[in-house]
Amino acid sequence: MRDIVDDLLRVWHGGRTGGLATLVRTFGPTPLPVGSTMLVDSDGVVFGSVSDGCYEAAVFEAAVEAARTGRRELRRFDAKTGLDVGADCATIDVFVEPFSRRHFPEFPAVAADMAIYKPVTVFTVVWHTDPEVIGQHLVTDRRHNTEMVSLPESDVFVSSFTAPPRLIIFGANPFAAALALQGRLLGYRVTVCDPRETFAATASFPGAEVVVDWPHRYLNTQAAAGEITSRTAMVAVSQDPRFEIPLLTVALRLPEFGYLGALGSRGAHANRVEALRAGGFDAATLARLHAPAGLDIGARTPVETAIAVAAEILAARSVARAAVRVS
Repeated sequence: MRDIVDDLLRVWHGGRTGGLATLVRTFGPTPLPVGSTMLVDSDGVVFGSVSDGCYEAAVFEAAVEAARTGRRELRRFDAKTGLDVGADCATIDVFVEPFSRRHFPEFPAVAADMAIYKPVTVFTVVWHTDPEVIGQHLVTDRRHNTEMVSLPESDVFVSSFTAPPRLIIFGANPFAAALALQGRLLGYRVTVCDPRETFAATASFPGAEVVVDWPHRYLNTQAAAGEITSRTAMVAVSQDPRFEIPLLTVALRLPEFGYLGALGSRGAHANRVEALRAGGFDAATLARLHAPAGLDIGARTPVETAIAVAAEILAARSVARAAVRVS
């Protein structure tokens, strides 16, 4: 829902009714996770997806019908459903409901909490022995897993929205702008930090928080506030040692982070390592730093480099998740 929240707000404030479909249960591997949503607005325009290719037409028709009739219903889509069904389409359960200010009056408060990264959870009754109860929403600030909860007389789908992972980019330049875009596409909350007010212009980094401060000082402040966690990725895109070495000195002393990278040539990295070793860092600590940052895909331009770095961030995240599962 987070990825289509602006579209939902537009429908809500427009006073018209759309159809909302939510993926609530899967049977087998699916391209999109439980909790994914599709909105069909009153003009028939689609935003988001619940299956990324499988059952799209059938889910669209179900959402349109929900908007037209006001019916709230848990629907199952499987190999017998429609024409857009491939051999690898797993069976899914989707809850369809009308969406408007009348059907979901609490939604602007939910959207406001998401905008400030405040945890918010929406409980939706997707099946009940009393049909009048189906579709009721309860909004709380309690943290919960996003999942289906089966009770004796009802099924309740829980959509929990916590703060997204963070990507902090140190330095304001074309590489930062391209990486900020990649980060937003991947669902990261993006911050760009640079002490130069002329370069750290909000207009240059749409959708990102822009902070004018020395990188090491900002990172110290964020760490002290508990804002740097295992879900935080940090990338230094400025190779100026005045910015970079103090920043990396602070970063490498942090107890945890998800990813730490620095752009630059291998020669620049050799100078960087020499300066950090002079500061007392050993080989094991320096191994926490990905530099030159990015998978080796032959990237040259800022956009290509951003793709390489984003891919490396995802790879590091996958390794960390696998380690947690094993432990």
